[in-house]
Amino acid sequence: MNRTKTKTAIKDAAQVEFEFSGKTLNVNLSGSFIERDISDFLRQANNCFQKPINEVHFKDRGIDNWDSSLLLLIFQIIGTAKNKDIKYDTSDLPKNLQTLENLAFAVNRKPVHNSDDSVSILEITGKNTIDFIKKSTDVLSFIHDIFKSAGRFFIGQSVTRGSDFLAALQECGPKALGIVTLISFLVGLILAFVGAIQLKEFGAQIYVASLVTIGMCRIMGAIMVGIIMAGRTGSAYAATIGTMQVNEELDALNTMGLSITDFLVLPRVFALILAMPILTMVADFAGMLGGASVGIFMLNIPYQEYINYSLKAFKLNNFLVGIFHGVCFGIIIAICGCYQGVKCGRNADSVGLATTRSVVSAIVAMIVATGIITVICQELGI
Repeated sequence: MNRTKTKTAIKDAAQVEFEFSGKTLNVNLSGSFIERDISDFLRQANNCFQKPINEVHFKDRGIDNWDSSLLLLIFQIIGTAKNKDIKYDTSDLPKNLQTLENLAFAVNRKPVHNSDDSVSILEITGKNTIDFIKKSTDVLSFIHDIFKSAGRFFIGQSVTRGSDFLAALQECGPKALGIVTLISFLVGLILAFVGAIQLKEFGAQIYVASLVTIGMCRIMGAIMVGIIMAGRTGSAYAATIGTMQVNEELDALNTMGLSITDFLVLPRVFALILAMPILTMVADFAGMLGGASVGIFMLNIPYQEYINYSLKAFKLNNFLVGIFHGVCFGIIIAICGCYQGVKCGRNADSVGLATTRSVVSAIVAMIVATGIITVICQELGI
């Protein structure tokens, strides 16, 4: 039997002996593998794989201490053997070393692509229906938890902190005032331009004032504030709570017996419920001011007449409908943002996905709510 040996040592401590027994390569390991440079061992192993080999056996010949350097050496040798379809045996190695090697090769790093992607329409419909029912049930359960938390708050049994409420109110109130005012002013300006195009044909430019006032007070002001706050505050809620989920802070709160709904969700919901009507009033005024700038300075309408027609068009029911929209939008934005944050995954990509979903779901829910409120108001004659 042809037997050849190649022995490599580093600092007379770690020893690796590559021994051929026919077409079987025995890798004999001995000594201390602590912070060792294994590059020489790997080069020797690669040279051995140039010869015809059927099996690779790892032998423990007195391994004293070892760290990840030995683990990496064995991993590289096994990886080369796998690539060449060569059998290997690690049964003689220490049990903990075998466990780590098995764990290293247990992860499939290549994504598996299913060759059969054909799915029937019936199966897709059924799956989407089941997912929708589960998601709806989950959302309703989350809303129910918020109502329970609000009930505990009003009877003095909640762990909601006033400082959290004030911090959330500052973020969604004063700090959002600038962008809300600017956007609403430009929307009122655009609304006046669009209305003037048609009203000029009838010589009725003066009614631009009525158009802008009714449009901004009844619906446009609330919608613009809702969209701005969904992109600004709702996404911030989702990102903040989602990051806490990634960092396992939500698990820590649960472990300490603190309600996530009381501690994190309720202050944000209350802050938006309070801030949205105020921001809606600011948006109404800014939009009317933008319309007035067009009517007075570009359509040459006397400012006394413009103000007079604006006051005639301003009605309390239109104003209150807009405020009611703002309150509803605040609740929707807070629930969507907090829900997506609480249900966020455990990685950075999940935080981005939760942020996107919070904005999209909030805007869609606001549009649906607007349609429902409009139909109700129409039926009630408001």
